[in-house]
Amino acid sequence: MASKDNKEGIKITFEDLAAVTLPETAAPVAPSKPADVGGKTYGSISAAVDDPATASETRGSILLQGWFYLGVAGLLGAIVGWGICEPFFIDGGEGRRWGNLWMVPLMLTFMCLGFAIAESIVERSLRKALFRGALALPLGVMLGFIFSFIANIIYNIALQMSFAAGIQSPRNPAWWISRGIAWMIFGVAGGIIYGIVGQSPKKAKFGILGGIIGAGLGGIIFDPISFVTGGGAASRVVGFALFGMTTGIAMGMVESALKDRWLYVTAGPLAGKQFILYKSSTVIGSQQQSDVYLFKDQTILPQHAVVEITGARVQMRALGNVYVAGQPIASRVLQDGDLVQIGRYSFRYKEKQRS
Repeated sequence: MASKDNKEGIKITFEDLAAVTLPETAAPVAPSKPADVGGKTYGSISAAVDDPATASETRGSILLQGWFYLGVAGLLGAIVGWGICEPFFIDGGEGRRWGNLWMVPLMLTFMCLGFAIAESIVERSLRKALFRGALALPLGVMLGFIFSFIANIIYNIALQMSFAAGIQSPRNPAWWISRGIAWMIFGVAGGIIYGIVGQSPKKAKFGILGGIIGAGLGGIIFDPISFVTGGGAASRVVGFALFGMTTGIAMGMVESALKDRWLYVTAGPLAGKQFILYKSSTVIGSQQQSDVYLFKDQTILPQHAVVEITGARVQMRALGNVYVAGQPIASRVLQDGDLVQIGRYSFRYKEKQRS
Protein backbone atom coordinates (compact mmCIF):
# COMPACT_ATOMS: atom_id res chain seq x y z
CA MET A 1 0.00 0.00 0.00
CA ALA A 2 1.46 3.34 -1.07
CA SER A 3 1.96 6.16 1.37
CA LYS A 4 -0.62 8.87 1.08
CA ASP A 5 1.86 11.67 1.72
CA ASN A 6 4.21 10.05 -0.82
CA LYS A 7 7.19 10.37 1.55
CA GLU A 8 10.18 7.95 1.25
CA GLY A 9 10.03 5.08 3.86
CA ILE A 10 12.85 4.08 6.25
CA LYS A 11 14.99 1.25 4.89
CA ILE A 12 16.99 -1.12 7.24
CA THR A 13 19.43 -3.53 5.65
CA PHE A 14 21.13 -6.67 7.11
CA GLU A 15 24.40 -4.74 7.24
CA ASP A 16 22.72 -2.17 9.54
CA LEU A 17 21.54 -4.94 11.93
CA ALA A 18 24.98 -6.54 12.10
CA ALA A 19 26.53 -3.24 13.13
CA VAL A 20 24.26 -2.86 16.16
CA THR A 21 26.04 -3.48 19.55
CA LEU A 22 24.51 -3.73 22.99
CA PRO A 23 26.05 -2.04 26.07
CA GLU A 24 27.79 -4.44 28.49
CA THR A 25 25.93 -5.17 31.70
CA ALA A 26 27.94 -5.51 34.86
CA ALA A 27 27.48 -8.77 36.78
CA PRO A 28 25.45 -8.31 39.95
CA VAL A 29 27.56 -8.18 43.05
CA ALA A 30 26.28 -10.16 46.00
CA PRO A 31 26.00 -8.08 49.14
CA SER A 32 28.63 -8.96 51.69
CA LYS A 33 28.64 -8.51 55.38
CA PRO A 34 31.33 -6.07 56.47
CA ALA A 35 34.16 -7.71 58.33
CA ASP A 36 34.56 -7.08 62.00
CA VAL A 37 37.57 -4.79 62.09
CA GLY A 38 40.30 -6.21 64.25
CA GLY A 39 38.31 -9.39 64.89
CA LYS A 40 39.50 -12.92 64.29
CA THR A 41 37.72 -14.73 61.48
CA TYR A 42 36.68 -18.35 61.98
CA GLY A 43 34.42 -18.74 58.96
CA SER A 44 30.74 -17.96 58.42
CA ILE A 45 27.52 -19.53 57.33
CA SER A 46 27.44 -17.51 54.09
CA ALA A 47 30.83 -18.86 53.10
CA ALA A 48 29.58 -22.41 53.50
CA VAL A 49 26.44 -21.78 51.47
CA ASP A 50 28.48 -20.69 48.43
CA ASP A 51 30.32 -23.99 48.14
CA PRO A 52 30.43 -26.20 51.23
CA ALA A 53 32.48 -28.85 49.49
CA THR A 54 35.43 -26.51 49.10
CA ALA A 55 35.73 -25.60 52.79
CA SER A 56 39.39 -25.82 53.66
CA GLU A 57 40.41 -28.33 56.31
CA THR A 58 43.40 -27.71 58.52
CA ARG A 59 45.31 -30.16 60.63
CA GLY A 60 45.40 -27.56 63.36
CA SER A 61 47.80 -27.20 66.25
CA ILE A 62 49.68 -30.22 67.50
CA LEU A 63 48.28 -29.33 70.92
CA LEU A 64 44.87 -30.57 69.72
CA GLN A 65 46.13 -34.01 68.69
CA GLY A 66 45.11 -36.77 71.12
CA TRP A 67 48.43 -38.59 71.02
CA PHE A 68 50.21 -35.35 71.95
CA TYR A 69 48.16 -34.16 74.92
CA LEU A 70 47.79 -37.69 76.32
CA GLY A 71 51.55 -38.19 75.97
CA VAL A 72 52.24 -34.94 77.83
CA ALA A 73 49.67 -35.90 80.50
CA GLY A 74 51.31 -39.28 81.04
CA LEU A 75 54.78 -37.76 81.22
CA LEU A 76 53.80 -35.06 83.74
CA GLY A 77 51.73 -37.47 85.82
CA ALA A 78 54.61 -39.93 86.13
CA ILE A 79 57.03 -37.14 87.11
CA VAL A 80 54.65 -35.79 89.77
CA GLY A 81 54.19 -39.25 91.31
CA TRP A 82 57.95 -39.84 91.28
CA GLY A 83 58.68 -36.40 92.72
CA ILE A 84 56.40 -36.92 95.73
CA CYS A 85 57.92 -40.28 96.66
CA GLU A 86 61.58 -39.97 95.61
CA PRO A 87 62.78 -38.11 98.77
CA PHE A 88 61.43 -41.00 100.84
CA PHE A 89 62.64 -43.82 98.58
CA ILE A 90 65.55 -46.11 99.56
CA ASP A 91 67.51 -47.90 96.83
CA GLY A 92 67.44 -51.62 97.48
CA GLY A 93 64.83 -51.17 100.21
CA GLU A 94 62.29 -53.84 100.97
CA GLY A 95 59.35 -51.47 100.69
CA ARG A 96 59.14 -50.70 104.42
CA ARG A 97 59.39 -46.95 103.83
CA TRP A 98 56.31 -45.35 102.38
CA GLY A 99 58.26 -43.94 99.43
CA ASN A 100 59.08 -47.45 98.23
CA LEU A 101 55.53 -48.62 98.81
CA TRP A 102 53.77 -45.68 97.18
CA MET A 103 56.04 -44.75 94.26
CA VAL A 104 54.58 -46.94 91.53
CA PRO A 105 50.92 -46.70 92.68
CA LEU A 106 51.18 -42.91 93.04
CA MET A 107 52.91 -42.58 89.69
CA LEU A 108 50.08 -44.58 88.12
CA THR A 109 47.50 -42.48 90.00
CA PHE A 110 48.76 -39.19 88.58
CA MET A 111 49.14 -40.68 85.10
CA CYS A 112 45.48 -41.73 85.20
CA LEU A 113 44.54 -38.29 86.53
CA GLY A 114 46.37 -36.70 83.61
CA PHE A 115 44.68 -38.95 81.05
CA ALA A 116 41.29 -38.15 82.60
CA ILE A 117 41.54 -34.35 82.47
CA ALA A 118 43.83 -33.76 79.46
CA GLU A 119 41.08 -33.62 76.84
CA SER A 120 38.88 -31.37 78.98
CA ILE A 121 41.75 -28.93 79.44
CA VAL A 122 42.40 -28.85 75.69
CA GLU A 123 38.69 -28.17 75.12
CA ARG A 124 38.79 -25.33 77.71
CA SER A 125 36.17 -27.01 79.92
CA LEU A 126 37.33 -26.42 83.50
CA ARG A 127 34.16 -27.83 85.06
CA LYS A 128 34.46 -31.06 83.12
CA ALA A 129 38.15 -31.33 84.04
CA LEU A 130 37.37 -30.87 87.74
CA PHE A 131 34.59 -33.45 87.64
CA ARG A 132 36.73 -36.00 85.81
CA GLY A 133 39.71 -35.32 88.06
CA ALA A 134 37.61 -35.86 91.20
CA LEU A 135 36.48 -39.19 89.76
CA ALA A 136 39.89 -40.31 88.51
CA LEU A 137 41.93 -39.53 91.63
CA PRO A 138 40.38 -42.09 94.04
CA LEU A 139 40.08 -44.65 91.23
CA GLY A 140 43.76 -44.14 90.43
CA VAL A 141 44.84 -44.74 94.03
CA MET A 142 42.72 -47.88 94.32
CA LEU A 143 43.71 -49.37 90.96
CA GLY A 144 47.30 -48.23 91.48
CA PHE A 145 47.78 -50.55 94.44
CA ILE A 146 45.74 -53.40 92.97
CA PHE A 147 47.49 -53.39 89.61
CA SER A 148 50.91 -52.80 91.19
CA PHE A 149 50.41 -55.97 93.24
CA ILE A 150 49.36 -57.92 90.14
CA ALA A 151 52.28 -56.53 88.12
CA ASN A 152 54.76 -57.65 90.79
CA ILE A 153 53.38 -61.18 90.65
CA ILE A 154 53.66 -61.25 86.85
CA TYR A 155 57.19 -59.80 86.97
CA ASN A 156 58.39 -62.43 89.48
CA ILE A 157 56.89 -65.25 87.43
CA ALA A 158 58.59 -63.92 84.28
CA LEU A 159 61.93 -63.65 86.10
CA GLN A 160 61.65 -67.20 87.41
CA MET A 161 61.07 -68.41 83.86
CA SER A 162 64.19 -66.48 82.80
CA PHE A 163 66.21 -68.07 85.62
CA ALA A 164 64.99 -71.51 84.53
CA ALA A 165 66.25 -70.74 81.03
CA GLY A 166 69.69 -69.92 82.46
CA ILE A 167 69.38 -66.12 82.21
CA GLN A 168 70.91 -64.52 85.30
CA SER A 169 71.95 -61.01 84.21
CA PRO A 170 69.66 -57.96 84.34
CA ARG A 171 71.47 -56.74 81.24
CA ASN A 172 69.92 -59.55 79.26
CA PRO A 173 66.96 -58.38 77.10
CA ALA A 174 64.87 -61.18 78.62
CA TRP A 175 64.82 -59.20 81.89
CA TRP A 176 63.67 -56.08 80.05
CA ILE A 177 60.90 -58.00 78.33
CA SER A 178 59.83 -59.45 81.70
CA ARG A 179 59.38 -55.95 83.08
CA GLY A 180 57.59 -54.83 79.93
CA ILE A 181 55.10 -57.70 80.20
CA ALA A 182 54.48 -56.93 83.88
CA TRP A 183 54.03 -53.20 83.30
CA MET A 184 51.44 -53.79 80.60
CA ILE A 185 49.03 -54.19 83.50
CA PHE A 186 49.54 -50.51 84.34
CA GLY A 187 48.34 -49.62 80.85
CA VAL A 188 45.18 -51.58 81.53
CA ALA A 189 44.52 -49.45 84.62
CA GLY A 190 45.04 -46.24 82.66
CA GLY A 191 42.67 -47.37 79.92
CA ILE A 192 39.96 -48.40 82.38
CA ILE A 193 39.94 -45.00 84.10
CA TYR A 194 40.12 -43.22 80.73
CA GLY A 195 36.95 -45.02 79.67
CA ILE A 196 35.15 -44.52 82.99
CA VAL A 197 35.59 -40.74 83.04
CA GLY A 198 34.69 -40.62 79.35
CA GLN A 199 31.54 -42.67 80.07
CA SER A 200 32.26 -44.99 77.17
CA PRO A 201 33.08 -48.73 77.11
CA LYS A 202 34.53 -48.31 73.62
CA LYS A 203 36.81 -45.51 74.83
CA ALA A 204 37.95 -47.80 77.65
CA LYS A 205 38.67 -50.58 75.15
CA PHE A 206 40.80 -48.31 72.96
CA GLY A 207 42.51 -46.90 76.06
CA ILE A 208 43.34 -50.35 77.41
CA LEU A 209 44.78 -51.50 74.07
CA GLY A 210 46.87 -48.36 73.70
CA GLY A 211 47.91 -48.51 77.35
CA ILE A 212 49.11 -52.10 77.01
CA ILE A 213 51.25 -51.20 73.99
CA GLY A 214 52.71 -48.01 75.49
CA ALA A 215 53.26 -49.35 79.01
CA GLY A 216 54.88 -52.50 77.64
CA LEU A 217 57.30 -50.41 75.58
CA GLY A 218 58.00 -48.16 78.56
CA GLY A 219 58.71 -51.18 80.77
CA ILE A 220 61.15 -52.64 78.23
CA ILE A 221 63.24 -49.45 78.04
CA PHE A 222 63.25 -48.85 81.81
CA ASP A 223 66.24 -51.10 82.64
CA PRO A 224 68.42 -49.94 79.70
CA ILE A 225 67.84 -46.34 80.86
CA SER A 226 69.04 -47.24 84.35
CA PHE A 227 72.27 -48.65 82.88
CA VAL A 228 72.88 -45.47 80.88
CA THR A 229 72.12 -43.09 83.77
CA GLY A 230 73.92 -45.14 86.41
CA GLY A 231 70.85 -46.01 88.45
CA GLY A 232 69.36 -44.08 91.35
CA ALA A 233 66.97 -41.12 91.17
CA ALA A 234 68.07 -40.05 87.69
CA SER A 235 67.27 -43.41 86.16
CA ARG A 236 63.89 -43.55 87.88
CA VAL A 237 62.72 -40.11 86.80
CA VAL A 238 63.82 -40.61 83.19
CA GLY A 239 62.47 -44.15 83.04
CA PHE A 240 59.11 -43.29 84.62
CA ALA A 241 58.74 -40.14 82.50
CA LEU A 242 59.28 -42.09 79.27
CA PHE A 243 56.98 -44.82 80.56
CA GLY A 244 54.19 -42.29 81.15
CA MET A 245 54.79 -40.58 77.80
CA THR A 246 54.79 -43.78 75.72
CA THR A 247 51.62 -44.97 77.45
CA GLY A 248 49.77 -41.73 76.66
CA ILE A 249 51.04 -41.51 73.08
CA ALA A 250 50.02 -45.11 72.35
CA MET A 251 46.55 -44.55 73.85
CA GLY A 252 45.99 -41.51 71.63
CA MET A 253 47.29 -43.21 68.48
CA VAL A 254 45.21 -46.36 68.98
CA GLU A 255 42.10 -44.29 69.69
CA SER A 256 42.60 -42.30 66.49
CA ALA A 257 43.40 -45.35 64.37
CA LEU A 258 40.37 -47.38 65.48
CA LYS A 259 37.71 -44.66 65.48
CA ASP A 260 34.74 -45.28 63.19
CA ARG A 261 32.69 -42.04 63.36
CA TRP A 262 33.88 -38.57 64.25
CA LEU A 263 33.43 -34.82 63.77
CA TYR A 264 36.54 -33.02 62.54
CA VAL A 265 36.59 -29.29 63.33
CA THR A 266 37.46 -27.39 60.14
CA ALA A 267 36.82 -23.85 61.40
CA GLY A 268 36.59 -22.16 64.79
CA PRO A 269 38.79 -21.94 67.89
CA LEU A 270 39.21 -25.74 67.95
CA ALA A 271 40.11 -26.13 64.25
CA GLY A 272 42.04 -29.37 63.82
CA LYS A 273 40.43 -31.14 66.80
CA GLN A 274 38.49 -34.32 66.23
CA PHE A 275 35.55 -35.39 68.39
CA ILE A 276 35.12 -39.16 68.22
CA LEU A 277 31.46 -40.16 68.50
CA TYR A 278 31.49 -42.86 71.15
CA LYS A 279 28.06 -42.41 72.69
CA SER A 280 24.60 -43.21 71.35
CA SER A 281 23.73 -39.56 72.09
CA THR A 282 26.34 -36.77 71.84
CA VAL A 283 25.32 -33.30 73.02
CA ILE A 284 26.82 -30.24 71.31
CA GLY A 285 26.47 -26.86 72.99
CA SER A 286 27.91 -23.94 74.92
CA GLN A 287 27.57 -25.43 78.40
CA GLN A 288 30.81 -26.90 79.68
CA GLN A 289 29.24 -30.25 80.50
CA SER A 290 28.42 -30.83 76.81
CA ASP A 291 30.16 -33.72 75.09
CA VAL A 292 31.27 -31.22 72.44
CA TYR A 293 31.79 -27.89 74.22
CA LEU A 294 31.74 -24.87 71.89
CA PHE A 295 32.99 -21.70 73.56
CA LYS A 296 33.39 -18.02 72.61
CA ASP A 297 30.17 -17.84 70.59
CA GLN A 298 27.07 -16.23 72.13
CA THR A 299 24.83 -17.52 69.32
CA ILE A 300 25.29 -21.12 70.44
CA LEU A 301 22.71 -22.46 72.91
CA PRO A 302 23.67 -24.43 76.04
CA GLN A 303 22.35 -27.51 74.22
CA HIS A 304 22.42 -26.62 70.54
CA ALA A 305 22.37 -29.97 68.74
CA VAL A 306 22.40 -33.70 69.42
CA VAL A 307 24.04 -36.44 67.36
CA GLU A 308 22.17 -39.72 67.83
CA ILE A 309 23.56 -43.09 66.71
CA THR A 310 21.24 -46.01 66.11
CA GLY A 311 23.02 -48.92 64.49
CA ALA A 312 24.54 -47.65 61.25
CA ARG A 313 22.31 -44.56 61.27
CA VAL A 314 23.83 -41.26 62.49
CA GLN A 315 21.30 -38.45 62.83
CA MET A 316 21.83 -34.83 63.82
CA ARG A 317 18.91 -33.16 65.56
CA ALA A 318 19.03 -29.36 65.74
CA LEU A 319 17.87 -27.48 68.81
CA GLY A 320 19.27 -24.19 67.49
CA ASN A 321 20.43 -22.94 64.09
CA VAL A 322 22.36 -25.74 62.38
CA TYR A 323 23.41 -25.88 58.73
CA VAL A 324 24.39 -28.99 56.80
CA ALA A 325 25.85 -28.47 53.31
CA GLY A 326 24.81 -24.83 53.66
CA GLN A 327 21.13 -25.61 54.29
CA PRO A 328 19.28 -25.10 57.61
CA ILE A 329 18.05 -28.36 59.15
CA ALA A 330 15.78 -29.53 61.93
CA SER A 331 16.89 -33.15 61.66
CA ARG A 332 19.10 -34.93 59.17
CA VAL A 333 20.85 -38.27 58.70
CA LEU A 334 24.54 -37.51 58.29
CA GLN A 335 26.57 -38.91 55.42
CA ASP A 336 30.34 -39.22 55.22
CA GLY A 337 31.81 -35.87 54.19
CA ASP A 338 28.85 -33.70 55.26
CA LEU A 339 29.84 -30.18 56.32
CA VAL A 340 28.05 -29.05 59.49
CA GLN A 341 28.08 -25.45 60.73
CA ILE A 342 27.03 -24.26 64.17
CA GLY A 343 27.73 -20.60 64.82
CA ARG A 344 31.30 -19.92 63.74
CA TYR A 345 32.28 -23.57 64.17
CA SER A 346 32.45 -25.82 61.14
CA PHE A 347 32.67 -29.63 61.30
CA ARG A 348 33.28 -32.31 58.71
CA TYR A 349 31.43 -35.52 59.59
CA LYS A 350 33.59 -38.55 58.79
CA GLU A 351 33.04 -42.30 58.80
CA LYS A 352 35.56 -45.10 58.45
CA GLN A 353 34.98 -46.81 55.14
CA ARG A 354 33.81 -50.38 55.62
CA SER A 355 34.99 -52.97 53.13
